[in-house]
Amino acid sequence: MGSRAERAARHAILTAAESERVGRLVSRYGMRLGARRFVPAENLDEIVAVMRALNTAGMRGVTGLFDDHARTEADVARHEAEYARQIDRLAAERLEANVGLKLTHLGIHVDPDLMYAAAGRLLERAAGHGMRLRFDMEESDLVPATLALYRRLRADGRDNIGIVLQSYLRRSEDDLAELLPLGLNVRIVKGAYLEPAAVAYPDKRDVDAAYVRMVERCLEGAEFTAIATHDAAIVATAQAALRRRAVAPERFEFQMLYGIASGFQRRIVSDGYPLRIAAPYGPTWFAYLMRRLAERPANLAFFVRHAFTR
Repeated sequence: MGSRAERAARHAILTAAESERVGRLVSRYGMRLGARRFVPAENLDEIVAVMRALNTAGMRGVTGLFDDHARTEADVARHEAEYARQIDRLAAERLEANVGLKLTHLGIHVDPDLMYAAAGRLLERAAGHGMRLRFDMEESDLVPATLALYRRLRADGRDNIGIVLQSYLRRSEDDLAELLPLGLNVRIVKGAYLEPAAVAYPDKRDVDAAYVRMVERCLEGAEFTAIATHDAAIVATAQAALRRRAVAPERFEFQMLYGIASGFQRRIVSDGYPLRIAAPYGPTWFAYLMRRLAERPANLAFFVRHAFTR
């Protein structure tokens, strides 16, 4: 995205993210070489400490799970159990934190009814704690099934679920228009998967323009908008829109990733804006890290510099 060099760097990073060989190497040595700067925890006990520190700093938290896609019913059951542990533990610790669910963990590649049942049980568990969950949005070919599940659950009266829309996908503005009448709780992100130009905007300016349009539309018509970006220009544009529309603080929050632009995060909180920090954990964190670096290739230089100056 952006210049030709940036697009090439992003393509290279995302290609590496899909390499099993690179993944094995980085997973073995990466934490010692600085990955913990971006992936602060490898288990739920460590995440609880991270979430507590975030809350102490005036920030909300969200965790999730890094693991291989579910290919069997047993895989789905294992992932559902870990998500349930997250929900119960965050609630028991009285943390201002919630959970993001990946449908690749809950059966999107296995069976839609199995996925529906697993998601429904997790939502019921979360509702018992007064917690909202959110379906993460993954590759573009999973968008239809993700939105179909969201609609199905909402039709069944489940209202403690949010969705994510990616501004780099050409379809997302139409999806947003169709979802708004449901009383939408939505996170707007730019997107971080390797997609063909027919599906996703290849140029940063188009992604950014779509992002701003979607945020403006959400602030007008959504019940809740999570503005998830580290882009300072977009944050400033969103803040101006929030002031112009006098949006109530319970209708929005900014969201960012653990370990990226920490000083910027502190400034947002000190300026009085609600901020939620994402810090998932699990064994397959490498692809997540690479997608985060691909969102802004300059982060790769930061990661490498940090790795060798510890």
